[in-house]
Amino acid sequence: MVTSDQRRRQLARDKYARQQQRRAEAQRKAKRRNTVIVASLAVVLAAGGAVYASVQFLGDDSKNTEAEAPTGEPKMGIEAKGAYAMALKTNEGDITITMDAAKTPRTVNSFKHLADKKYFDGTKCHRLTTAGIFVLQCGDPEGTGMGGPGYTIPDENLGALGKAGADGKVTYKAGTVAMANTGQPGTGGSQFFLVYKDSKLPPQYTPFGTIDAAGLAAVQKVGAAGAEGGQGDGAPKKPVTIEKATVSAK
Repeated sequence: MVTSDQRRRQLARDKYARQQQRRAEAQRKAKRRNTVIVASLAVVLAAGGAVYASVQFLGDDSKNTEAEAPTGEPKMGIEAKGAYAMALKTNEGDITITMDAAKTPRTVNSFKHLADKKYFDGTKCHRLTTAGIFVLQCGDPEGTGMGGPGYTIPDENLGALGKAGADGKVTYKAGTVAMANTGQPGTGGSQFFLVYKDSKLPPQYTPFGTIDAAGLAAVQKVGAAGAEGGQGDGAPKKPVTIEKATVSAK
């Protein structure tokens, strides 16, 4: 006769096996995507394009438990015409980002959803670019550039920065906050980048917020310290950790 303890242990083993199977499948998919992305980035690098703002957005987010992991874009839970602020408490200073839900409702809604779940708390800003473009990239719970929330959101507000020039780029001004993606439409997840100096990029990264003066100064100090190894793109030499992120109506 199977005891209740034996039954519980069996259920736990079955659950673990399912989790491992899903993890293995996610890793196989990520490996296939990475092969395509690496090949694409090699072409972009040769052309001097916007490789630094691309990101592998789908990953196995180890911060979320099976019960907590999002399975799809969250339902709208904000006022679509309201103004919201995302406050990032970091070890390098506080950063406040003003977000306009009228222009980027689904992006703002996603950040509110994730912040309420403490998704960004304790995460590192994993990437600093100091050549060609000038951005600090954050929002990956894994800190590798591979993590994401398990869903994607559509691009929004892409025309806000004006018409692209002959080079196919627009200026993302210092203080702009925009979504990272794979370079393909509708592939935003949780990763975003903070522009600390005017940067020219193709208009394919949703601009959804503006950094306050104190926050921009903090990010500029991180940029001035450079990336590890003296490279133009890599982990920031001055590590940045988002200790706490909150989103609230203004």
